[in-house]
Amino acid sequence: MIGRFTILFLYLLLNANAVSAQEENLNVFQKWVIWNNPGSLLIHNLTGQANDYYDIRDSEIAKLRTKSDWQKRQTLVKDKLMKIVGPFPEKTPLNPVITGVLQKDGYRVEKIIYESMPDFYVTGCLFIPDSIDGKVPAILNVVGHNQDAFRAELYQTVYLNLVKKGMIVMAIDPIGQGEHVQYYDPEIEFSSIGYTVIEHCYSGNQCFLSGVSPGRYFTWDGIRGIDYLLTRDDVDPERIGVTGFSGGGTITSFISAFDDRVKVSVPCSWSTASRRLVETKGVGDAETLFVRGVAEGITFEDLLEVRAPKPTLMTFTTRDEYLTIQGARESFWEIKKAYKAFGREDNLEMVEDDFKHWMTPKIRLEIYKFFMKHFDLPGDPAEEEVEILSEEDLTVTSTGQISTSVGGDMLFDVNKKETEVLIENLEESRKNIDKHLSSVVIKAKEISGYAVPYDNECEPFLNGRYQRDGYTVGMYAIKGEGDYVIPFLLFVPDGNKGNHPALVYLHPEGKVTEALPGGEIEELVKKGYIVAATDVLGIGETKNTATRAGAAGYTAVLIGRSVVGIQAGDIVRAVNYLKSRDDVDKDKVGAVAVGETCLPLIHAAAFDRSINNVTLIGSPVSYRSIVMNRFYKIGLIETEWGGTWHPYDIGFSWGIAGVLTGYDLPDLIGCIAPRKVVLANLKDQMLEPASPELIEMETAFPGSVYSYKNAAGNLRIVSSYESLGSLVDWGFEE
Repeated sequence: MIGRFTILFLYLLLNANAVSAQEENLNVFQKWVIWNNPGSLLIHNLTGQANDYYDIRDSEIAKLRTKSDWQKRQTLVKDKLMKIVGPFPEKTPLNPVITGVLQKDGYRVEKIIYESMPDFYVTGCLFIPDSIDGKVPAILNVVGHNQDAFRAELYQTVYLNLVKKGMIVMAIDPIGQGEHVQYYDPEIEFSSIGYTVIEHCYSGNQCFLSGVSPGRYFTWDGIRGIDYLLTRDDVDPERIGVTGFSGGGTITSFISAFDDRVKVSVPCSWSTASRRLVETKGVGDAETLFVRGVAEGITFEDLLEVRAPKPTLMTFTTRDEYLTIQGARESFWEIKKAYKAFGREDNLEMVEDDFKHWMTPKIRLEIYKFFMKHFDLPGDPAEEEVEILSEEDLTVTSTGQISTSVGGDMLFDVNKKETEVLIENLEESRKNIDKHLSSVVIKAKEISGYAVPYDNECEPFLNGRYQRDGYTVGMYAIKGEGDYVIPFLLFVPDGNKGNHPALVYLHPEGKVTEALPGGEIEELVKKGYIVAATDVLGIGETKNTATRAGAAGYTAVLIGRSVVGIQAGDIVRAVNYLKSRDDVDKDKVGAVAVGETCLPLIHAAAFDRSINNVTLIGSPVSYRSIVMNRFYKIGLIETEWGGTWHPYDIGFSWGIAGVLTGYDLPDLIGCIAPRKVVLANLKDQMLEPASPELIEMETAFPGSVYSYKNAAGNLRIVSSYESLGSLVDWGFEE
């Protein structure tokens, strides 16, 4: 009998604990109709702002009527393009080398390496018809995101047919593809980072931090390819064409916009940012984006309108998995207006086919017809069967990779050299501390896209509360900068003991990570702190789940914002809420951040001096360390299924385009002085503990600022600590 009662008691006790655990659902958005898809809040906020810029541009386009109107627009666009993409490097000797010649039936292949910049090599092949009489048209072929680049069967089918119809074709390896892999690892015989798109984004992120649109270099390789073509006696300089598919369609549009020598342009299934792409499939490839492009009113349409009335053929498929047919059609309709104003509507065509992302037989036929028509070539445009050449036939270098044969610079090296100038500028500016700090705050707000919060944005919405041992946990939300709210958990000690010191707590895995009993937050609240564990936009409950990993950060690049800057505003809103409470000491509101969330907190504390103190756990030591080292790990998300091909997804929500043109994290920490800052377990670019040498280098400037302000003891750098509570207590000590 006793045994039965004991069993029953244990059952009821365990069941009660289970019910209690189930009841503690700490998701603020639970059972909210209006916020039932919080994983889309970040991208919706960004696309909404992008659409505001598109609306402005649409209103400007609607005013254009005459040829003169469009010519003025072309001048404006050219200036803006050069501003956001240029300046291009100096044209230096190409130093072309033909590494081999392959004779085939009716044409020959010349394998070529040239230098688009000193020590920056480009591999390609020229396909030259036999029995050329005089000068013939030449086409530069820039391909899409195929790892084998122009060696893929689809591309061979196209350019070998163009050769059969009397045109020279020069096909080149884009950066990160073919023989131009940027992070080639001989041990695995592949990129150590992953396939083409991952490489593009990986090196592209470093370019963005330096304020450079990586598409600059993809475009420049093509422009220099045209330079080479024009050195040949068999090329007609008045009949130059460019074509490419997918990512190659994007680069085709870039080259054609910047190089007036291109007579005929055929971009196929381009991935260039436009309104419909941003709001449907989302942007995802770094080289397709211009820094502040959308904010400057530049879209895909401009790239083709700027070359009007030169012949242009646009091709697309209706069931494209990555791109949007509606966007393609709307682009065509707008561009058609420009060509009509020039009286040359016949020079712009569009062909589409009902298929997936591909160049179908129907599309390929129209490509042949279009080039033949505008190059005045006679003959039958029908596609012919061609012999597909092997990868070995089309290998240009001795090893199959530039990096293991001729060597030279990769994109990282080129960007590093440019960034060294930016670093030198920062170092020089830091010599005048007062002037530099004033400049940094202004520049950082502008570059990060920080929007100052309004005072009336801290009215809370309560969605439930739990009583725990000695404190309560409330589930709240406050208004963000746009049409979203910021969820947070509010931990308040029991009892009315006057005003409490308060903290905003940030964690990259979300507010619930340390929210359970026994976690770090409980340690703090039992010390008497009121804690607002906050999911800033893109973190925790609002983590972006609506798009690919890079879409949010890259959309921010287009509109001159950054996720970090937006999150900094959310932190200030949380601080303002805490200051509005009667039980909080308004002069004692600090903040704690872990990992990547240190980035927005550093910005917020530099911008808002009401943040009393800051504790940073595992913060990246600087953006400089990411750009100046070939490999970095921040923003990489390991995949379980990708293997060597796709080991990571990659994002840019941690990054700020152009940051190093104006400041770095150590500069912002200097701006926080003389308030207390704890730097605990600083991380290097690989998210490993930063070396003493790196820490000394990157903290030298903020250390000098604290000394200058007679507050050297207020900057604390530690590699280990007893508890988070001990660090926070130090921050609030008088």
